[in-house]
Formats: sequence, structure tokens, C-alpha cells
Amino acid sequence: MFDLLIKDGFVWLGDHFAKANIGVEGERITYIGKDIFPSKDIYDASGRKVLPGLIDPHVHFDLFCGTIPSRDDFYYGSKSAAYGGVTTVIDFLDPSRNAKELKQTFYERLEKAKRCNVDYHFHACIKEPDGDLEEYVLTMKKLGINTIKLFTTYSETHRRTYDKDIKKLLRLSKKYDFLVCAHIENDEMINHNPELTYQDLWKARSSDAELTEALKLCKYAKQTGGNLYMVHCSSGRTLRRIINQFPDELNDNIFIESCPQYFYFNKDVLKGNQGYLFTFAPPLRKESERKLLVKNFSKLATIGTDHCAFTIQDKKEHTLLNGMPLGVGGIENSFNVMYEAFGDEVINKMSKNVAKIERFAEKGQIKVGNFADFAIISGENQIIGKPHGNVDYTIYEGITVHNKVESTIVRGKFVLKRGEFFENEGQLINCDKGA
Repeated sequence: MFDLLIKDGFVWLGDHFAKANIGVEGERITYIGKDIFPSKDIYDASGRKVLPGLIDPHVHFDLFCGTIPSRDDFYYGSKSAAYGGVTTVIDFLDPSRNAKELKQTFYERLEKAKRCNVDYHFHACIKEPDGDLEEYVLTMKKLGINTIKLFTTYSETHRRTYDKDIKKLLRLSKKYDFLVCAHIENDEMINHNPELTYQDLWKARSSDAELTEALKLCKYAKQTGGNLYMVHCSSGRTLRRIINQFPDELNDNIFIESCPQYFYFNKDVLKGNQGYLFTFAPPLRKESERKLLVKNFSKLATIGTDHCAFTIQDKKEHTLLNGMPLGVGGIENSFNVMYEAFGDEVINKMSKNVAKIERFAEKGQIKVGNFADFAIISGENQIIGKPHGNVDYTIYEGITVHNKVESTIVRGKFVLKRGEFFENEGQLINCDKGA
């Protein structure tokens, strides 16, 4: 007898939908087929699409941003995630300089994450390394982490990693088979003029700053054979140049992530009365760059949200860039808006591809033996409203989409069932060390 039977849904099987029933026992998928067997609970998914649980590779819950923390902690951020069909999130450890600090940041973050309603994992995060990098990598691997985030900018807050260490990390990534995740902006091209306002954000952190740094690190990855993952690509110019100059490496050892905001908005929204609500880094770009990003969507490996949510008041009280908390929420509506724009092509970029890159061997696909993680989608029209987390706005509010996350299941348990939220104890997901 199954614990749960999801019947008559259109099930995403990796590259197509097929009408099928799914049997769940405990935390696992144990059956996919046409038959109906006795079950303790039956969910009628007629007319619904059943997707693998979505995986957000880029969130910042409870992140301290100089003056205030992001307002969605692990509890509220994961509640919002559940409403977005997201069953696994990957957050970031606080930046550390050496192996000892890395272990400390891991256990500190783990304590905060215990309130997470969905499953979770961490990226290691390095800054101005002052210890042995190989020891750092080996410590990371022992913790079950397979990715190191670095910044090529933010020298003013001592978060930058410089080229010599970046090259060494890329060489180590080939030796130990891990991924170097990079926030890519040319630090020397960032304008820190204290008189700049939020409307100047796109100029202060220019498209050229992203482009030049991206091409440089891609060159390093090609030279070293290292594994590079560029987070939150904001400009179609950047993506097009990488496609043209590194065609053999792209989606082999170079992977590009982008975020929903860069497909839906351009820099002109910064000029509006509420332009301060659209402040994040890297910033929005020109319309021509947005269109290029849309045009080359197929070449992206993944979609993350860079979820880092603040309230309207948090943003409103800063007219100058100096002190402005940079970041926006998005995890609740990331699938809604991206599926509206790109249809089925987005599904694997928010599930299977992330699981493959991060080595979550039992997530990202609906197949027998995998964890029973699902997002069940109705074709209901909806106008996006306020999120269910701990903030009072989303930049997607007011957008009409023709899909809705009806239910979200994590390891066989409903976290969202036909719109009703249920608290859940998410689990730490480690990479497949045996891969």
C-alpha cells in the first residue's frame, strides 16, 4: 500500500509530459505508471502538471547586509519557497578566509537553517583567503559541500578574492572536482561616489563591469580546465560573448545562471516613483540587453532567484546608493513568471540541471527511487499578489500569469496542499560524495 498516490496528473519525465500515476512510500517514489493501487492518501491531479520539486540554487535567507539582515529568515523564506513549488534551496555560508573559519560558519548557518520548511544545502563562501586553499577545499568536501562562492568585487567590505587565488581555486576545482561559483563584476569599474542615487545603480555597476570580468574568468577556466559557475548573469551582452568565445566550454565546465528579474525588467524602472524597490546587484540593464538575454535563454544552465528580501520601508529610507540594502525577493513567483515566459523549457533549468550540477543524486527528476519532491501546477489564471514570507512587496506584483503552484510536496509530505501551508522540518542535503 502506498502512503500517497498522485493520480491522473500530467507528469514531467525529464523532457516531456505523460499522463501517469505516482506512488509514494515514505520519502520515496516507488511507482510511476498507469495502474492504481491502494493508498492511505490519494491526490487527484487531473488537469494538473506534476513537476519535480524545484531547486533554487541561489538564496540569501537571514543575510546581514551591513546595516540590517534580509527580512526572510529560513522559516519565512522557505514558506515563500513552498508557495513557489521550491522543495530545496541552496543558501550561502558567511564569507570565510580559511578552513577554520569555514567550519565555524558552517555550524553557525546550520543552526539558523533548522527552521527551514523545505530541504536545504549550502555553498561555501570565501573572502580574502589567508590560509592554505587546498586545506580549505578539503575541509569543504568533508562537510559535503561541492561549491565555493567567491566575489571579484566588494573590496571595500573585504569580500573580494583576487586573480591569483581565483586561478588556484580553478586549478583545484579540476583536481578535486568541485565548482567555483563567482559573483562577477570588475571591482575597478565600480563607481562608489557617495552622491549617487538608486537611479544611478545601473551606471555605478555597469554592464561592462560584468562583461569584462566574465570573459576574464572564462579565460581562466579554459586555461586551467577548472569548473566555473557564474551566478546571476544580468546582461545578454555577457551571455552572447561567452557563447561566441567559449562554445566548447559552455555547459561543459563553464555554467551560467540568471534570475527572473533580468528577463522581466530593464533599467528604466529605476526612474519610477518606486524605483528604489528594484535595487540589487548586479542591476537591471538596458532593454536591448534584456532582449539578448531572452534570445539566448537556451544556453543558460540554471535559473536562481538571488532571493534577498527587504521591506518597502527598508528600501524607501535610502535615496542614496550608499547604505541602500541591495536585494529583492523572488522565490515565490520565480516559476510563475519564468514558465509564463518560456514554457516547458524552463523546467529542467529549475530542477534537473541544478541537481546534476550540485550532485543531488536523488532530486531534480521524477523517477523511481528518488525523493518524492513535487510541484503540482494548475492552469489557473492569477494576478501575482504579495508574498507569503516576511516582506510586504514583490517586484512581480500585478503581473498576470496563467499558472499557479497548487501544491508542494517535500519527501512525501505536503508543505502546501491546494493553497494551504503546513509547517515542515526540512533536511540538510549533502552532495553525493560517491559521484
